[in-house]
Amino acid sequence: MRPHSIIRIPILPFGLVNAHLVTGDDGCVLVDAGLPGTEAKVEQVLKQHGYTFQDIRLIVVTHAHVDHAGNAATLRELTKAPIVAHVDDAPHFTRNVPMTYCPTGWFGRLFLKTKLIHEPYKQFVPDVLLSQNDTFDLSRFGVSGAITHTPGHTNGSISVELSTKDVMVGDLLASGILLGGLVRTQHAKRPPFEDDPYTVGLALQRLLDAGMERFYMGHGGPLTAGEVQRHAQVLLGMKEREAHS
Repeated sequence: MRPHSIIRIPILPFGLVNAHLVTGDDGCVLVDAGLPGTEAKVEQVLKQHGYTFQDIRLIVVTHAHVDHAGNAATLRELTKAPIVAHVDDAPHFTRNVPMTYCPTGWFGRLFLKTKLIHEPYKQFVPDVLLSQNDTFDLSRFGVSGAITHTPGHTNGSISVELSTKDVMVGDLLASGILLGGLVRTQHAKRPPFEDDPYTVGLALQRLLDAGMERFYMGHGGPLTAGEVQRHAQVLLGMKEREAHS
């Protein structure tokens, strides 16, 4: 396979909300679908790089929050590409079970009061649902890599690990101020919401142990392995600190 590239799609400016395209031998894999109604932003980036909707061969939804899953149903209609996600988030994609949110700080608590995070989106059933320890090989889509389960942000969070040592982790971590981007983009931090920080730390450590070197995310970034290692140790230490408090 020829070397592929990772193209950031700015769903919101300044890296506040990102989706990503991974170019392969025969088309692209889209990682995350963005907010509802943002298909024009995806199309614009596709055109800039000589692609169309028909070149998207697979849509990966890293988790069920609206800024990652909100436009999945529409993009599936436009691209005819299957959607892959994890079974643990499936009840949220179909809108049968409302999302719950665990704020990580003052911004998360404030953000919960806005309409954005609660914005409804068109329900969908993923074409491929991964189970607990499933690995989804991307080679059939012209990309050397795999999708793996990396829970913690939500139970069904997944990541895309590439043979180039690049990994797209959704919201396992963030960078920048507030939602992400702007300044301090090379500094890892917790996203506004996180179900289980210790489990996130374990997931990040596994990715680091697997040799991942560059971490692409939904808010801010990308980040180096060294910075992610620092952040993972902070998360893993939270459980020990709680035990001694």
